[in-house]
Amino acid sequence: MRELPELLQPGDLLVFNDTRVLPARLFGRKQSGGRVEILIERVLGAHEARVQMSASKPSRTGTRIELDDGAGGASVLGREGEFYLLRFDGDEPLEKLLLRAGRMPLPPYIQRAPGVDDIERYQTVFARELGAVAAPTAGLHFDDALLDALRIRGVGFGTVTLHVGAGTFQPMRSERIDQHVMHSEWLNVGAALVGQIAQTRARGGRIVAVGTTVVRALESASHDGVLRPFAGETRIFIYPGYRIRSVDALLTNFHLPESTLLMLVSAYAGCERVLAAYRHAVAQDYRFFSYGDAMLVFPEPDPIADPAT
Repeated sequence: MRELPELLQPGDLLVFNDTRVLPARLFGRKQSGGRVEILIERVLGAHEARVQMSASKPSRTGTRIELDDGAGGASVLGREGEFYLLRFDGDEPLEKLLLRAGRMPLPPYIQRAPGVDDIERYQTVFARELGAVAAPTAGLHFDDALLDALRIRGVGFGTVTLHVGAGTFQPMRSERIDQHVMHSEWLNVGAALVGQIAQTRARGGRIVAVGTTVVRALESASHDGVLRPFAGETRIFIYPGYRIRSVDALLTNFHLPESTLLMLVSAYAGCERVLAAYRHAVAQDYRFFSYGDAMLVFPEPDPIADPAT
């Protein structure tokens, strides 16, 4: 990461995801006495949310849950596939309840309870828009010193918002890629960024995505090859065969096998090149997952544009 300013050129534009992670994990007890763990997937309003719920038995519509430490209660409204719909009691908006009583949703492979430091450590330095349940991990590599070095280099910054859901890390469950159903995530690509990208390209600069969520956001906002402002839901699934045209380079972590994130990177850089990089990473004991190492990848050469490749 220290070498990143040298790998980029003056006039390039780094695009970050400015989502901010909610303390989205709650614990409670059903009226039957059974323990419940709740992970907020999406805040749907002042008092309702779509959640993942872990308990010894499935919960029925109408089930009451009392949250730990006097944080209040909630009722099960129904189900949406693997998710439950919950309504939380009281007048306090749900986001305030989470900030007061929720715990940071550290990934399951981090084998410790979240601490006070994680409230800030599990955020990017440019996190602003509250709503994610997982950090856009490529952004965790940046600190103020690196951002200053990039500014001195003449690299510009832009942002999208994509609220990362827990489903982004789920492995493929279908044998056939075309049968996999992507989770839905909310995004916003604003007019200011669209203008920044147009100006950057007009000057000959490159668009560099910081993380796969930025690619998903820009591709969702692109129609017929034209990027336009867009705010709404996306279920875009990018896998080999899909041509990514919105970015010129991608900074991304090393992802889980059989994940949709690895498929996106393979679609961008080419399966063989990506798998060769992963073999190198394994051989050299690179760190994978949220706090792991990153790589800067460029698109697979187009054999039509360059027959020599």
